[in-house]
Amino acid sequence: MTLNDVVLTPILPEAILLLTAILILLIDTFLGDKRWLTWIGLAGVVLAGVSAYRLALSEPVSFQGMAVSDHYTAFFRMVILTATALGLLVALNWLDAHGEQQGEYNALLLLAAIGMMLMAAATHLLTVFVALELLSLSLYILAGFERERATSAEAALKYLLLGAFSSAIFLYGMALMYAATGALDFAGIQQGATMSPLFLVAVGLLIVGFGFKVAAVPFHMWTPDVYQGAPTPITAFMSVGAKAAGFAAFVRLFVGVLGVEKVTWVPVLAALAVLTMTVGNLAALRQVSLKRMLAYSSIAHAGYVLVGLSAANSTGVAAVLFYLFAYAFMNIGAFAVVIALERQGEGDVTLSQVRGLAHTHPLLAGAMAIFMFSLTGIPPFAGFFGKLYLFQAAVQANLTWLALVGVLNSALSAYYYLNVTVQMYMAKEETPPRLHWRPVLGLVAAIGVLFVIAIGIFPQVWLGLAKLGMLALLG
Repeated sequence: MTLNDVVLTPILPEAILLLTAILILLIDTFLGDKRWLTWIGLAGVVLAGVSAYRLALSEPVSFQGMAVSDHYTAFFRMVILTATALGLLVALNWLDAHGEQQGEYNALLLLAAIGMMLMAAATHLLTVFVALELLSLSLYILAGFERERATSAEAALKYLLLGAFSSAIFLYGMALMYAATGALDFAGIQQGATMSPLFLVAVGLLIVGFGFKVAAVPFHMWTPDVYQGAPTPITAFMSVGAKAAGFAAFVRLFVGVLGVEKVTWVPVLAALAVLTMTVGNLAALRQVSLKRMLAYSSIAHAGYVLVGLSAANSTGVAAVLFYLFAYAFMNIGAFAVVIALERQGEGDVTLSQVRGLAHTHPLLAGAMAIFMFSLTGIPPFAGFFGKLYLFQAAVQANLTWLALVGVLNSALSAYYYLNVTVQMYMAKEETPPRLHWRPVLGLVAAIGVLFVIAIGIFPQVWLGLAKLGMLALLG
């Protein structure tokens, strides 16, 4: 094979983001004009989205057997590009307020998005590993972006150390998978899969590696400290993008490739789902920091997605895709409100800072209430239908007990989500909240509200898109 034989069409969206990141760095270095860097990044995201859409209309095409562009990949590209666009927007004025380097931030965010999309497209474990390292290295740096703040540096260090440990475990699992099946490409793994002890150990190690990236218990230790210590725009982006990328590769490998051997891994994932939902929700109950509460909430939501993955059926795959899409809007929207409430140099945002918010800033409080209702799973918002489809998939897979655990955990989560709403509407403010408010944060919150409501009112439209991805995966 020569260089002329390499066709870049299947990875064109990723190539567009790479060129955009390089352009941003060149402009920042040689022209020093930072005013348009975020907008150039957004233009690149839009072009990548158009490219992904056009690829979705064509037949599936493989990139040298290492990655594939199909409807499944297209769906996750849509989720990740959405998270990237919103991540760029929520940081627009934050970068100005904190005096950070805009060129580096925008370029690293785009590089992380490239890694995330490649994970969704990967059909080879080497591609998964390279993509995993690309997104991880970018996020390690972004987590420590506020160099003058000790908690940001601490977050980056913890993320780096535990991330390196999980990467080593994942790499060891890849080696054992090659020893057990004689292949690293997904098609070869499917053909060579056996019930040998070596194969089972390889599967277990890969579950650990993926479990770290999606923040599943007991591999979640990094999440609360990193989410709280990292700059809030980064936390918003990684809480959606990294989770979507991790589950994209997780589902493609385990359901799409190892589905015939699901008797070996479904009980393990079901147990992880129970632990993740329960630990995440119980820990969130006692948090006063909004960022830390949303961190534990993110862990709990990984547990809900694991319910759909444990079902290992077509309904479960479609439900996972639907839920991750809806989660992007309600979670980044909630973080946009948190950014608006942050006070430069005064630490984290606590529950006391939202007291009486509805009396002074009713639109902001209304948006936050909608996000909290959706995350709880209250109809008619997107979160309700996301959880409904996940639990239905578990029932269809004869995992009714797991669906019941999910329902009980949803009820448990209502306490801390609705407590935020109670503080905003029913408590009297001690001092009027001072907002770090910018129109762009209002735009992000409005986009989140719009989609949370639209997905809830017309769930079948979005579920139809998710089913196209499911069909591409399962045939």
